[in-house]
Order: sequence, then C-alpha cells, then structure tokens
Amino acid sequence: MGLRGDAAIVGIAELPAEKKQSGPPRFTIDQYAHLAKLALDDAGLPASVVNGLVTHGIQESDMFAPATLSEYLGMPLDFGERVDLGGATAAGMVWRAAAAIELGACEAVLCVVPGSLMLPRSERRAPASGSPLWYGASSGKYGSPQAEFEIPYGNVGQNAPYAQIANRYAAEFGYDPRATAKIAVDQRTNACSHPDAVFHGKPLSVDDVLASPMIADPIRMLEVVMRVQGGAAVLLTNADLASKARNRPVRVTGFGEHLAFKTPTYAEDLVRTPIARAADRAFEMAGLERADVDMASLYDCYTITVLMTLEDAGFCPKGTGMQWVNDHDLTFRGDFPVNTAGGQLSFGQAGMAGGMHHVVDAARQVMGRGADAQVADCDTAFVTGNGGIMSEQVALLLQGE
Repeated sequence: MGLRGDAAIVGIAELPAEKKQSGPPRFTIDQYAHLAKLALDDAGLPASVVNGLVTHGIQESDMFAPATLSEYLGMPLDFGERVDLGGATAAGMVWRAAAAIELGACEAVLCVVPGSLMLPRSERRAPASGSPLWYGASSGKYGSPQAEFEIPYGNVGQNAPYAQIANRYAAEFGYDPRATAKIAVDQRTNACSHPDAVFHGKPLSVDDVLASPMIADPIRMLEVVMRVQGGAAVLLTNADLASKARNRPVRVTGFGEHLAFKTPTYAEDLVRTPIARAADRAFEMAGLERADVDMASLYDCYTITVLMTLEDAGFCPKGTGMQWVNDHDLTFRGDFPVNTAGGQLSFGQAGMAGGMHHVVDAARQVMGRGADAQVADCDTAFVTGNGGIMSEQVALLLQGE
C-alpha cells in the first residue's frame, strides 16, 4: 500500500533569503497569496484549477486556517488541511497533498509556507498577548510536560538539546569536528552557486567554521542555521494537469513519517532517530534503493542533524558518518550532492518555510532547473523534514517523469 506516483509537483516558488525584510510588512494571508501566485505562474496553470490547500497556520486566525485562506484567496476547496510538525511540516504537507490527489479528493493542491516576515501592526489595536515562548520552548502552557518538567529547569530552546545529542554521539562513536565543519563548507559551496542564498558569494573553509564562536559545545556558530526572511510554496496536481504544466513533473513516489517524542528527555535513544523508520517506509513504498538517489535535500538546522540523518536514513552505517562525510563530496558537482541550494545553514531558514526550502531544492533539481548548481542527470531526490529536537521526522522520495 502507498502512493502510486500519480501526483506530482509542477510549480515551485521560493523568495530570496534576506537578513532584513525589504518592502512593507505583509499579513500572513497576503504572503500566502503572493507565494501561491508565484507557484501557479511557475507551473503555467490558472488559479481556477486549485481545489486543495495545505497550510500550517496563519497569524490572523487561531482556528479555521484553511477556510480563512480559501475565503481570502477566492478558492473553494474540496480538501483543506492544517499540518503541525515543526520543521517536518512542509514535507508532511507534500505527502498529504499527494495522497489527497491520488484518492481523487482534489485535482490540484497548494502547499504554502510563509517565512518569518515581520507582520504589520494596527495603530488602533494593541497586539493580542499570548503565552511566552520561554526562550524557544514550544509547549509553555500549564499542563504540558515541557512546561511542568523542562522549562523550570532551564531545558529550553534548541542549541542546548542539539549539543546534548552531539555529545551523546561523541561518547558512543567519537567526534570529528572537521567532519561536521565540512558539511557546512560543502553547503556553502552550493550556496555560492545559488544567487538567492543569503551567503551567495561568501565562501567558507573548515578553519573558518572551527574558528567561529562556540554556541553550545561542540556546536559552533557556523554550524547553526541562519535565520532569514523569505517563504516557499509548491503546487501539486494530478497527472492530467501535470501534462499541461510547463515544468517537468516531479512525482511523489514514497513517503514515511514517524513521531517518537516531543522533547529529547523522553527519547529512548538520542542518537538513533525517527528518520530511520520514516526513510525505510519511503524507500519501500517507492521501490527504490539508497543507491538510486541522485541528490539529497536534508533538513539541516545543525550540522549534527545532517550527519545523523545520513546514518539513520541508511546512506552509511551507524557511527561511521564522520568518516563517510570526509570521504564524499557533498557539493552539487560531487558524488553525493546534499542541499544543493545551500540548505538552511547557507541559503537560510525563513522560519517554518525552512522545511519547504528542502522540497523546493529537490524539485528544482529533478526539474533540471538548478542552473549553475544543477546536478547532472538528476532523476531521484530524497527529502527529509525534522521537527522539534530530532523528534518528528518525514521522508519523501521524488522522481522525474
């Protein structure tokens, strides 16, 4: 059971990464409208074909996000979905959209993720007060395990938990800081060939990474995601509409999803992550082997995330990732291209749109539109999404028609 590969990505949109927002602030629903139009224009299809929408959420409404957007965009929907998987949200959106199309619930689905743009504020009404995020904690309301047992003891944010993971990895398998630094360097090389990347034209060396400030031992500043302004979207359609689109259809042939915990305190094993189960399911569904992958677009909030994903997704045995990274060229011209637009480390992470960056990067490559960073003969891409602290994982396999 699984996908047949009948649904395909036919349009992509990604705003250039910016450290500071250019132009006037936009409401979230305006950002949706802008990105939706870009994706439709990219596919060469009219808005009238869309009857499905998958969203994460909007600032303007705590509830009824799909209906609010349907109303605002003037798009009656036969399928509306809200996905909440942290950094795995975008990849989760894509397989849900593909499944809805294959079930015949709809013919074309927009998956849109606005980025971390500043929102306009009313001069007549003060912004509504909400629960504080407590320095990065995401479940701060009374009664949640994080609020009860994590926040009071200072276990908040992302830097410290990912450093805990890296330290546990080091204790079990050893740690080569030059190998994790090489991940950042190879992705920066890719970003230097992508004009929309925030670090375009700014090459990096392993020594540069190792000389950057320590954020949470052993993670250094240049091994941490770069926050930017931006946004991304994709349009998926059935085979009939895909044949009318202007781009090479990118079929969604396999997916896997696995959620194991919310905070790493409750993880059975810090260094064996849910992506293993998700990836196995995706490859089995698609009928593919790891050797069939031409490029990988891996969620990269930290370099240790990439390394552990490579291992747990089955591209190298557990505990050998450091040596594997040293032995392989991860640039777009290398033997195992990873994050060919720079990833979130060097293209930039536009809030929740960071996960959609990986979907767009993979689809762009399979479409053959990577320009100076195009991977030769790219027909199969592997994509991951990672939510929380390696807790919510989604894997996708995308193939060209």
